[in-house]
Amino acid sequence: MQQNGYISDSANAISQYFNRAHLPTQQETLGQIVVEILSDGRSLNRKSLCTKLLSRLERASCTEEKGHYNALIGLLFER
Repeated sequence: MQQNGYISDSANAISQYFNRAHLPTQQETLGQIVVEILSDGRSLNRKSLCTKLLSRLERASCTEEKGHYNALIGLLFER
């Protein structure tokens, strides 16, 4: 019985890990945004990055996604 509980707990932990890992990394997100900006023929600068991030933040569907975009916006303003 204890062994079955352990397997169930492990499977549950692995499942939770993959459920949380659906967001892309910060580098991947910034890369996608840079490609979008450049594909639109716009200049790549802090303002254009911030505008894209704010747009994505407004459309975010969950708190994790919002946190992801907030963290990236915070990176723009670090010194």
